[in-house]
Amino acid sequence: MFRKKRHKESLGSAARVGFFLAVRQIKRASIWTNVLVVCVMVLTFLNLVVVSGILVGLIEGATQAVYKHYIGDVFITPLKEKNNIERSAIIMNTIRNIPGVEAVSGRYLGSGTVEADYKKAKKNANDKGNEVSTLFAGIDPVDEDKVTELSKLIIEGEYLNRSDYDQVIVGGMLLKKYLDFDSTTFPALADVNIGDKIRITINGNVREVWVKGITKSKVDEIDRRIFFVDSQFRGLAGRDDYNLGEISIKAKQGFSPSVIKQALLANNFDEYAVIKAGNEAEPKFIQDLRNTFSMLGTAISSIGLVVAAITIFIVIFINAVTRRKFIGILKGIGIRPATIEWAYIFQAFFYAIAGTLIGLVLVFGFLKPYFDANPINFPFSDGILVATASGTIIRIAVLFLATLVAGYIPVKIITRQNTLDAILNR
Repeated sequence: MFRKKRHKESLGSAARVGFFLAVRQIKRASIWTNVLVVCVMVLTFLNLVVVSGILVGLIEGATQAVYKHYIGDVFITPLKEKNNIERSAIIMNTIRNIPGVEAVSGRYLGSGTVEADYKKAKKNANDKGNEVSTLFAGIDPVDEDKVTELSKLIIEGEYLNRSDYDQVIVGGMLLKKYLDFDSTTFPALADVNIGDKIRITINGNVREVWVKGITKSKVDEIDRRIFFVDSQFRGLAGRDDYNLGEISIKAKQGFSPSVIKQALLANNFDEYAVIKAGNEAEPKFIQDLRNTFSMLGTAISSIGLVVAAITIFIVIFINAVTRRKFIGILKGIGIRPATIEWAYIFQAFFYAIAGTLIGLVLVFGFLKPYFDANPINFPFSDGILVATASGTIIRIAVLFLATLVAGYIPVKIITRQNTLDAILNR
């Protein structure tokens, strides 16, 4: 018991003296050496947090766009064996009476073809002309805009009004002028502009309509659709049952989507539809991509971590070698090797904490707010910087561990040398 207590006191004394020596070493070291090492630590921290954060943010930006502009906070779709959501009118009325619901939009869906330049004579009977197959959606323009802000995705022309007739919004991915590639397996319409007439065919019903607006959202489910006002779409598609193809719900700020979902399940609406919270409706391939990019970012960041550890090792080792005589004198006057090792561990700790603090200010004070306000314009998403508190703490812990080990090993090598040889530089 006495020996254990004495050991703790000895360890504490060694740490205190080591801290004193570390402060002296840092103060007496070249300011440019300290600045260089701290800069390396800052860059390493940024590499650990920012690189993986941007790679994950690339997918996260796409996911957030799907939530915001398509799925919403709660997403309702037909049962697997059904084409539409049965008892849609009852479900919609119930949703509107749930306290946490801010807005709800129901969509009528149907597939068919759209054709441009259809008045031009075809060169031969096998020529399909300027035609593509696509999905059509009948919406209430006001309700849809409250949930998904569809009007903000109009890049050309205007958004729909409830009174619009024979006017549609066309997704940008259906038009060649908004595609960055040309492929026979990904057909698109050529020479279609605002005000042009296109011919729609749904369930054998044909109608000519005008292009009022064009969307571009980086969400395929939006940009590969043509939107009608729901009242006209039902007539064109021969729908008189009022059963919807999709229902998207937006929850009030701070209100959990799971509460809305549970309220719908309590009414046994899962017997007529598939009810999912937004994160549950997320496609599996997006989850797989997020995990893949996260691992890729971690692998890339690990290289930077190794470089930082080597840099710290070299700096501490050179410092210890050049001060070998001084270390020998300290040992000669009775300073234990453990105390000297503590001094260099504290020195490495200083570099790590200084670099981390500066890195935290840069990431959360400047970079994250900047990327949130100005997402990176990737072809398929608006990339953001994903930097969570838990993930950052883990990376800081790894950085500190690598730095302390890199600072401890070189001084351990030096202190193990013979004291007299160290003093005489032999």
